Amino acid sequence: MILKGLASKRHPVLAHLIPIRRCNLSCTYCNEFDDFSKPVALEEMFRRVDGLAALGTTIITISGGEPLMHPQLEEIIRRIRSHGILAGLITNGYLLTPPRIELLNQAGLDHLQISIDNVLPDEVSKKSLKVLDAKLRMLSEYAIFHVNINSVLGSPVRKPDDALTVARRALELGFTSTVGILHDHDGQLQPLGDHQRELYSQIMQMGKRSYARVNQFQKNISQGIPNNWRCRAGSRYLYICEDGLVHYCSQQRGFPAIPLEKYTREHLAHEYHTQKSCAPRCTISCVQQIAMLDNWRSPQTREAFVPVESLVTSPAVEGR
Repeated sequence: MILKGLASKRHPVLAHLIPIRRCNLSCTYCNEFDDFSKPVALEEMFRRVDGLAALGTTIITISGGEPLMHPQLEEIIRRIRSHGILAGLITNGYLLTPPRIELLNQAGLDHLQISIDNVLPDEVSKKSLKVLDAKLRMLSEYAIFHVNINSVLGSPVRKPDDALTVARRALELGFTSTVGILHDHDGQLQPLGDHQRELYSQIMQMGKRSYARVNQFQKNISQGIPNNWRCRAGSRYLYICEDGLVHYCSQQRGFPAIPLEKYTREHLAHEYHTQKSCAPRCTISCVQQIAMLDNWRSPQTREAFVPVESLVTSPAVEGR
């Protein structure tokens, strides 16, 4: 992935693909779900995967909503892998069972991420270690794909020390551990307090390293300091919603909102060189990680106005 990304800047490195907007949970900070949407038809998902393959995409991560609610999720993963593309999955983990994990193994899933918000469930989030620990033990026993557990810090988190407990449990089970910082409904910065910054440092120093831990920019985020970087959303990173439209990211839906089947290499080149006004205070870690491949080259010469007021209206966190 890294070598291909360094050698060429003409293809998407990572695409997030949404097969269903519906979720089985209703975390109060999240703006990426509803409780009624039907899954996208399998043939349509195949066309979208094929379209991303035609653009040369390296990784497709399936997200939602809750993607495990799609009845043909494993077929979508197989389609991704048939193109030689790495396949990822972001899930809340609730619907995992040993047979389902075996199906994900057989489909060729490469990596899976679960974000856990607290130790005990509360009215803000049910994604708690108490509820999900049995699912984590299943993954430890049955999964042959990489598993990353993401703990979170930020203002709506009632007990920030829970993040350290979650990280330690992830490492005990042989998983990698990352920590995300809650952002507002535009993906914008919410600086951490002193104690949360200390917890952030402890978690980042723990355990195994992986590509997901290449996020030095979060040190600035944790201190409320804007980052100077070149956001390549719409080019190196694509977010394809359930309607098949390409957006900058989950928190800037509506820009550029072009159907994937009409998205060309000319669009990729245009967005590669386009500044995003939301970039300095952005906390969307996956976009910033991908941008590291290109921050050293190709200054952005086109200006695009991306308003701080987005189409979404509730606080959200990167990665379920």
